[in-house]
Amino acid sequence: MKRPKTPPPWMDLLREFMQPERLPDILAIANEPLADRQYLHWDKLVHIPPPRGLTEREWWFGLKFRRQALSKTVPLADKVDKPFQYLLVDPIPERLHDIDLRAGGQIQMPAQITNPDTRDRYYVGSLIEEAITSSQLEGATTTRRVAKDMLRAGRRPRDRSEQMILNNFLTMKRIGEIKDRPLTKDLVLEIHRLVTEEALDDPSGAGRFRRDDERVVVGDDYGEVFHDPPPAGQLDERLAAMCDFANGKTPQGFIHPAIRSIVVHFWLSYDHPFVDGNGRTARALFYWSMLHHGYWLCEFISISHVILRAPAKYAMAFLYTETDDNDLTYFILHHLEVIRQAIDELHEYIRRKTAQLERTERELRGIAVLNHRQRALISHAMRHADYQYSIHAHRTSHNVVYETARTDLLDLVRRGLLRPHKIGRTWYFTPVSDLEKRLQRLQ
Repeated sequence: MKRPKTPPPWMDLLREFMQPERLPDILAIANEPLADRQYLHWDKLVHIPPPRGLTEREWWFGLKFRRQALSKTVPLADKVDKPFQYLLVDPIPERLHDIDLRAGGQIQMPAQITNPDTRDRYYVGSLIEEAITSSQLEGATTTRRVAKDMLRAGRRPRDRSEQMILNNFLTMKRIGEIKDRPLTKDLVLEIHRLVTEEALDDPSGAGRFRRDDERVVVGDDYGEVFHDPPPAGQLDERLAAMCDFANGKTPQGFIHPAIRSIVVHFWLSYDHPFVDGNGRTARALFYWSMLHHGYWLCEFISISHVILRAPAKYAMAFLYTETDDNDLTYFILHHLEVIRQAIDELHEYIRRKTAQLERTERELRGIAVLNHRQRALISHAMRHADYQYSIHAHRTSHNVVYETARTDLLDLVRRGLLRPHKIGRTWYFTPVSDLEKRLQRLQ
């Protein structure tokens, strides 16, 4: 990834263009913080012809002048104590309104999500997707299919990639359990410990801050450094400030909860307080914050799935912010678009799953003796004749206790729909060869 061009220093622009005879003309043309309806960084602006009558530097000065006047600061500061700020420019208000409508409150969702009997299937599916893709963003190489089989079957990880995925899965489940608790240093360290357990070169790095002798930077394979975080000696104080911000204690005045959640994500990433696992911990804190503020639908979306499709854009949003006077607007805009896509994909996923469930209901119509979990398994078995089901996998897929999962599968054996066999100490269940005929008899 190529580092973006650094904008001209703001103080140099002030000395150059704060002239009474020129300033009114510049501001009359550059009369808003957007350029071509976009919030452009200098790296992009230099590739667009400036408005007639302005040079590139004059255009940038006009945009920055407007942005400075409208910006709002947050308690996060960089290593030299310069604050970060953001603007509520278009389309941020629209995106925030969309999140309010579609991710929180009494929103209209398909019955499969709101029905306690079936919602766990979607919940577990979203946990698995986020666990896999968040790990892949950090270098995990396990395929999605192998990872899903590992999580559903409950087998032990075979390598570090699988361990990362299992850790993320357990972390996301934990986030759902602690969403109502205030954020504290101990809670952040617990989340990091969950994310990194048995997946670090130095196991002692799990659940603690990096030390002064552990220099951690963000860079590429060729030695270029993109981000050099604050020194280890500042981390206790900075984390305390982040927790105050996350808990709504700072600053004075209203900050939209989604923006607050996004800033927490950026804050942890900027401070990079751990030897490894910073990105996964930051994304986990974003989920905690959104759920903490009542955006319950975020339990069912995967932002990492969206980020993984264009990781360079995700990284560039950080770099745009740091290189342009700590302007968080770039990161906020990118993250809001990620959330929008994740919600859209959830709705599309629900639409597909709803259609599948409707087909299942038609296929299994009349078989009242089977419960919804058994119907889902049999519907899957009709399309996967050689699949091996286990009690643990059935339990994980439907978020039920062991005895409930065992009863489901043994009942299907008793009805002649599944055939049991033992491998080692584990019982597996496969569809019978004439499954459709036996279903017709049950009907």
